[in-house]
Amino acid sequence: MSKEHDFTCQIAWTGNRGEGTKNYRGYDRTWNVQTPGKPVIKCSNDPLLGGDPTLPNPEDMLIAALSACHMLWFLHLASTAGIAVQGYEDNPVGVGESSPNGAGRFVRATLRPTIRVPKGTDCQQADAIHHEIHKYCFIARSVNFPVAYEATYIEV
Repeated sequence: MSKEHDFTCQIAWTGNRGEGTKNYRGYDRTWNVQTPGKPVIKCSNDPLLGGDPTLPNPEDMLIAALSACHMLWFLHLASTAGIAVQGYEDNPVGVGESSPNGAGRFVRATLRPTIRVPKGTDCQQADAIHHEIHKYCFIARSVNFPVAYEATYIEV
């Protein structure tokens, strides 16, 4: 039987320069993500849409969430399979498209983890785990675009 979980946060716009949204160019596209008991994350819009390029935007955060969820399930399933992962780094790429009216969406993502494993590890077995994760990962099961995996293994 399935069990529901609540995930909460507060999104607070911080970009009012004094006149609110009276003028399209008169406000910042910044906000804070506040999750109870956790550090505040300062965010902005995509730079192509007037955002601060030094701050995470929603698209960054979605790809990061997808990658992190995949990583955590990989670590769990690798451990269960007897694979002793020594290090894991990912450089995911999400590909988006924008319509002439400004609407956008992700069309695909590729996760590109570099995974450190002990010499002699069955890297084919480790690679097969990536294709099982979509059955479990909360984020991967929630997105409506294809996710590919291009893992690299370094034996240490």
